[in-house]
Formats: sequence, C-alpha cells, structure tokens
Amino acid sequence: MSEPASISKSIAERYAVAVYELAKEANEVDRLEIDIDILASAMTDSDDFNALLQSPIYSRHEQQSAIVAVARKAGLSSVMVNTMALMANKRRLFVLPQFLQTLREEISAAKGELTADVISAKSLTKAQSDKLSKSLKESLGKTITINASVDESLIGGLIVKVGSKMIDTSISSKLTSLQSAMKEVG
Repeated sequence: MSEPASISKSIAERYAVAVYELAKEANEVDRLEIDIDILASAMTDSDDFNALLQSPIYSRHEQQSAIVAVARKAGLSSVMVNTMALMANKRRLFVLPQFLQTLREEISAAKGELTADVISAKSLTKAQSDKLSKSLKESLGKTITINASVDESLIGGLIVKVGSKMIDTSISSKLTSLQSAMKEVG
C-alpha cells in the first residue's frame, strides 16, 4: 500500500471507529447503515457531490456549509451530519470512500458477518447476489454481505474478495493466463 493510501486509510479508520461507537451508544447502528448506503449512492451517482468532496477550490467554510446542507437534505442522522461537518472542517472529506468502507466493516464485524467485495462484468441481479451470498455462507460458515461493483473490462465472470481470500473467475484473467501459457510454449 502506498504511503498516501495508508495515511487515508488510517484517517478513515479513526473516524469510522469513533462514529460506530457513537452510533452504538445512541442505539442507531441500523440508522448508520442507511446513512452509508445513501452516501455511497451519492458518490456513485453524482459528479457534483464528488467534486465537493475532492475539490481544493472550496474554502473550509464553504465545503462545510455545503456538505451539511447536502447531508441534511439527504436525511442523514445527526451523528453522520456532525461527522461530515467535522471532516469538512478538518479537510478530510477526501477519505469518505475509505471511511464508508471501514464503517461497513466495523458494523459487519460486530454482527459476526463478513463482507465480500464482488467485482463483475455487469451488475448482479438480486437473485444472483442472493445465490452468491448463500454459496459463500455455506463455504465460510458466516453471514456474508455483498459489496458489489462493476468492471466491464472483466468481459465476464467475477472477482470475489473475502478477507485475504480472492477468487478470480473472470474471462480477462483466464485470457491473460492463456496468453502467458502460449508465450511459454512458443
């Protein structure tokens, strides 16, 4: 892991642990999961939201005012609104993706669940996601939460990461292996 990525992860972990503890004390962990989904969706769907998170053009005050307004409009919990305001004030909004991921992991670990990062060539249907989750639960013995993303360069198949384990059934990986094997022969 590169040094900047390591620093971002460290910052995100500190915020995530603190927010999780606050939500747990207030009995709002379920509400926190909804907040995570809302923010993850906003990052996926809105270039303007991402610009607000990343752009150095905005002053601390402008960024803080904007993020609080967006968070309230989205109906986020007070714990998350206050956290977002603090992150903006400290110029830490750039770690939001790592923060949300770490927060999901904290919640899953507390529930005794594992999170599987699944990358597919096209979006998984609900039935496919449920079947994959069930299959992983049978092989790992724990409840699995699927964190799905799409990478069309895979051509087909899946890459599944659970903890330190990775299963790569993508067509692009198989083509790369075949290409390497052909180079060795010829």
